[in-house]
Amino acid sequence: MKYSVQVHVMPLKELLDPQGKAVLGGLKNLGLNSVEDVRVGKHISLQIEASSEEEAKRIAEEASKKLLANAVMEFYEIEVH
Repeated sequence: MKYSVQVHVMPLKELLDPQGKAVLGGLKNLGLNSVEDVRVGKHISLQIEASSEEEAKRIAEEASKKLLANAVMEFYEIEVH
């Protein structure tokens, strides 16, 4: 069975997000002063052929740990559909 898996990768909350700060500065320059904070991450969509939802999640977990996210600086969340 084919599963659609979404992996959301974001910088750890404890770390500075320079890209998010740059976007926040741009928004302020556009007059959007009500935006208080911006964090920029990655959204990765995978199509996984697996025998079960659990196997698809396990494969996505392995891919995230080995390649998609840097555990020192980022965390990730996985959604299987």
